[in-house]
Amino acid sequence: MDISTRTVAQVILMGHEMGRAEGELRGFIECIGEQEQAELVAIFWVGRGSFEAEDFADALATAKSEATVPTADYLFGSPHFSDHLEAGAEALGLDILSEEDDLL
Repeated sequence: MDISTRTVAQVILMGHEMGRAEGELRGFIECIGEQEQAELVAIFWVGRGSFEAEDFADALATAKSEATVPTADYLFGSPHFSDHLEAGAEALGLDILSEEDDLL
């Protein structure tokens, strides 16, 4: 994975604060690379149950081929996107909790 656990943790934390951090989060997502954005969507899909963790490569390929709107718009369209990211990260074995602790 190209995306760092810290980046995923930061998106999750900011996602939980959407009321006051939406603009900042949108800017943050727009600044990461296309590969990382596709990985965010794939992690989201794993957490939502659209793909299993072992099918991450398929989720990533689908995220790349089906990208039609900005990643932030797509993620923000789900009211629980940060919860899905958190569940996906956990399913993929990413240590989000230690990164979140460092970010707080």
